[in-house]
Amino acid sequence: MSNPALSLKDLKRTFHQGSESLHVLRSVDLDLYPGEIVALVGPSGSGKSTLLQTAGLLEKADGGEVIIDGKKCAHLNDTGRTQMRREVIGFVYQFHHLLPEFDAEENIILPQMIAGKSYSNAQKRARDLLTSVGLLERATHRPARLSGGEQQRVAIVRALANRPKVLLADEPTGNLDEHTAASVFEKLIQLVRKENLAALIATHNMDLAKQMDRILTLHEGHISI
Repeated sequence: MSNPALSLKDLKRTFHQGSESLHVLRSVDLDLYPGEIVALVGPSGSGKSTLLQTAGLLEKADGGEVIIDGKKCAHLNDTGRTQMRREVIGFVYQFHHLLPEFDAEENIILPQMIAGKSYSNAQKRARDLLTSVGLLERATHRPARLSGGEQQRVAIVRALANRPKVLLADEPTGNLDEHTAASVFEKLIQLVRKENLAALIATHNMDLAKQMDRILTLHEGHISI
């Protein structure tokens, strides 16, 4: 078996409100492997978003270790964390967060150019990704001219533009109707398999969760199978 793309070891995250402490992540252990799609479920407020943001180095853990692509991240400085997010991690959120002044293709080109790729290579990657989700003909459309499902498909391929090793998705179909959600999720699964990513997807949709390789439940700060 290959090495994990993402490992969480005894991960802890606590929020302080006045004199009270809220222990959201008490001791989370998780190994996520290349090509594996894992559902993260749990009631609202259980800490799924906190887990994803901590695993994705957007928040700092209060204890434990995040290991991404074999690299320990707990003691990285801000520059190192930013570099890891840019080069190794892809994020997809419930809302697409596309830049409204740029078209679909440009939204996928920009993160690649920030990472140092040439425009021509970035454009080729963008067009290949748009083709893979059936949106090449919509490449020059700005987000406002795209449907909700189309916007989310662009957001998904933008997250994959820099060929990350880990994809973290927080309710990626939460704003879509049932039919559109199923279609977008199908494209997401196809891309994860094709790119051999390790994907951790938080969802309330158990029908979608059951299509993934594993289901993990976050409850009272711990992960259970």
